[in-house]
Amino acid sequence: MSKRDQSSADLDWREGGIPVSRRFDDPYFSLNGGLAETRHVFLAGNDLPARLVPGFHIAELGFGTGLNLLALAQIARQPIRFTSFEAFPMGLDELTRAHAAFPELAGLSAQLRAGWAQDSFCVGQVQARVIRGDARLTLPAWQDRADAWFLDGFSPAKNPELWGEDLLAQVARHTVPGGSFATYTAAGHVRRALAGAGFAVSRVQGFAGKRHMSVGRLAPHLGDA
Repeated sequence: MSKRDQSSADLDWREGGIPVSRRFDDPYFSLNGGLAETRHVFLAGNDLPARLVPGFHIAELGFGTGLNLLALAQIARQPIRFTSFEAFPMGLDELTRAHAAFPELAGLSAQLRAGWAQDSFCVGQVQARVIRGDARLTLPAWQDRADAWFLDGFSPAKNPELWGEDLLAQVARHTVPGGSFATYTAAGHVRRALAGAGFAVSRVQGFAGKRHMSVGRLAPHLGDA
């Protein structure tokens, strides 16, 4: 068994195959429909697939089960890039169990698991890379920028480290001018931190009865890493 087959995720499981982090006491995806939530929050929130062009680069805080990558791969019709930052990656057996909840993604999820031991791998038209480790250390060292961000850490109340001002400033520094973000949270301190980093932040309709989520664009003159 390789190191990447071993889990540091520390999971419980709810009915329906929903993994829940013991560390953060938070589910990895919505109890009301994880795939529908991903499509509403992260894809539509970043105006995808309309913006996708060859080479388009999406970055993410919080890889989790890889559901956002799978949903992205389902809509990608040309080669694009995806980089995710994950401190506590799942093991292969845990990914397999989580992916069973989404049979329509079975072919793509099999590709994800087949590449999980590699530094980078392809899922459909998406060239993916998962950077393992604390994003507060790994993101500042990253030598690239994204056209769009999926900000998908656990709840800010339970995982404040992934929503701090310094880290969100790093998100802005690693975003191309005019690039975007989307996140399920509308917490005031998160929106203020993103605005302070240079994003024009808006609250829009959340998923499945959730009143608000947040989206934004980086000012065109910002984004220099």
